[in-house]
Amino acid sequence: MPRKNPAVIAYHLVWTAYGTWLPNDPRGSGSRRVASPDLAELGELHYGRRKVQPPPSTVRGFNDRAEPRLQFPVIRFDPSRIETVAAGFESCIFQHRYTCYACAVLPDHVRILIRKHRDRAEEMIENLQQGSRLQLATEQRVPAAHPVWTLGGYRRFLDSPDHVRTVIRYIEQNPTRAGLPSQQWPFVHPYDGWPYAKR
Repeated sequence: MPRKNPAVIAYHLVWTAYGTWLPNDPRGSGSRRVASPDLAELGELHYGRRKVQPPPSTVRGFNDRAEPRLQFPVIRFDPSRIETVAAGFESCIFQHRYTCYACAVLPDHVRILIRKHRDRAEEMIENLQQGSRLQLATEQRVPAAHPVWTLGGYRRFLDSPDHVRTVIRYIEQNPTRAGLPSQQWPFVHPYDGWPYAKR
């Protein structure tokens, strides 16, 4: 019998690289306004993902027009930068004592699954962004002033071991679906059914 008001046990966190998903992106976004007048000229704002997604050519065309108007260049992560981002995550996860069950670093976004913690999901995103940004700047992979990430991100609350396992599989498949090698990171731990596993 399902539990009433099931407790959140983990967070699926997602955020994008700077400039790769703008407020008025034709796919829709989580933004309620476009702060830059230059970017606002490129198209209307649609809050949330559009039910009917535009073809990739429309998105590419939008990005081609938008990128010259941005304050910083768009950096899509190559394999060496992906490794650096992951190293920044590892330091952050160790420092804050997070438990990570899955992580995929893609050229333009990140997906990571972390067990419930004293930090809120928004704080986890901020800490992970800051740690990876510092690592990239320290290794001179990006200019020190570059923001690297879009501010904030999306979070999905997971409330059952089955849900956690489903999202782990989804995240693990992300790199190969994007044409990249599969990813294994030392800071990712196998999920043990927490907190309902028998001890």
